[in-house]
Amino acid sequence: MIIAETDRLIIRQFEQRDIPSIFLLNSIPEVLTYIPGEPMTCVEQAEEIFNEVILSSYEEFGYGRWAVEHKLDNKVIGFCGPKYITEYDEVELGYRYLPDYWGLGLGSEAGRSALEQFQRFGIDEVIAIILLGNKGSENLAQKLGMKHRNRDSFMGHKVNIYHKKL
Repeated sequence: MIIAETDRLIIRQFEQRDIPSIFLLNSIPEVLTYIPGEPMTCVEQAEEIFNEVILSSYEEFGYGRWAVEHKLDNKVIGFCGPKYITEYDEVELGYRYLPDYWGLGLGSEAGRSALEQFQRFGIDEVIAIILLGNKGSENLAQKLGMKHRNRDSFMGHKVNIYHKKL
């Protein structure tokens, strides 16, 4: 299901065919610098994330992380979308992109477009949970109109929490 479309991007629900892209996004150490956990080592791990995390979120909440597909090359280049965070009882806007697409404004393009869709899923405010030192993600959160709320701990890591009412 397509969630939104921009000039350069299609934001849509992940599908079974995207499992190799999920693996790629979770196996490149450079992409995971500020993500807790180890890089994936086999595609079966991505299949498990797809089935047990992504599809479960779609079924339980009606939303979840969305695939970001680049129109020019018909390739899933990342994800951007909501995820309910139990520890905070809030919805997070999460995003991650392949390094070849960094610095092109695609993160803010996808983020703006995704945030415009949140209210149709009953989401009227959002947070971003960003590990300390991740200036790229902090800059993107700020570009999307999010304000620093506080510093906290999440999954055993120090994080900055950004917040926005929609």
